[in-house]
Amino acid sequence: MLEIQGLSKRFGDVVALDGCSLSVRRGQMLGFLGPNGAGKTTTMRSIFGLVRPDAGAVLWEGDPIEESDRLEFGYMPEERGLYPRMRAHDQITYFGRLHGMGKEDAACGADALLTEFGLGDRRDARIDELSHGNQQRVQLAVAMVHRPGLLVLDEPFAGLDPVAAATLAAALERRAADGAAVLFSSHQLDVVEDLCEDVVIVNRGAVVAEGSVQELRAASTRRYLDVVLRSGDTSWAEGMSGVEVVSRKGGRLRLLMVGEVELGTLAAEAERAGDVVEFALRPPDLSEVFVEVAGS
Repeated sequence: MLEIQGLSKRFGDVVALDGCSLSVRRGQMLGFLGPNGAGKTTTMRSIFGLVRPDAGAVLWEGDPIEESDRLEFGYMPEERGLYPRMRAHDQITYFGRLHGMGKEDAACGADALLTEFGLGDRRDARIDELSHGNQQRVQLAVAMVHRPGLLVLDEPFAGLDPVAAATLAAALERRAADGAAVLFSSHQLDVVEDLCEDVVIVNRGAVVAEGSVQELRAASTRRYLDVVLRSGDTSWAEGMSGVEVVSRKGGRLRLLMVGEVELGTLAAEAERAGDVVEFALRPPDLSEVFVEVAGS
């Protein structure tokens, strides 16, 4: 288990971390969320000794992290760290060797990962010949080749198309199922909601919400009404008291309940406007929870 206990860090007058605490157990994928500048990257760098916190502790399996522990970790930084003129297979093998793997074991691991990520036919391509998405896959393979017990990934889904994102998500699920602890940050909250059972949200260097996605959604006092019309005019809710139009696209309407209003009254208005195929009251999704707790 990774434990981060009360980390604090200042860079001059800037407070990067303000008593940040979280934990990730083996077999768990934890989404680490927060606005830009909230302290996510500083926290991740502290795990690897790249940032020395002013206070607090970072523990692995109950003990302070040593250099030997870090050789067993996998890290994917937001700023990619690949050699652009090195071939994909050679790159993955090289980083495996840096983590203490034998040459044959590292080469076999590189082959397996390139196949898993759909890059078997690009094993001899130089990094600068690959697309952005395929470079991301190689970077992830570099973080995974030595079969780490802890994976720390900073914005791994940034800039990926849906196919590449699905490939990466499936790879993370397999590693967690095999017993790795997985911590990753992302601004793509729909991906986090689909992939993670648990999340931690930070703002201004401190944890402002944590728990399962379902618990955080249920704990919100806000409720949203989703109405879908097969046909008809979705402008019927404009100006109605007790609701606020959040979004309207095609026949789909999302309303925020902001006051006293009878659902029966809303249902009747929707039916007068058109052919209703969905009428559902729901808690906020993860992106709405995020704005609620970290948007200020």
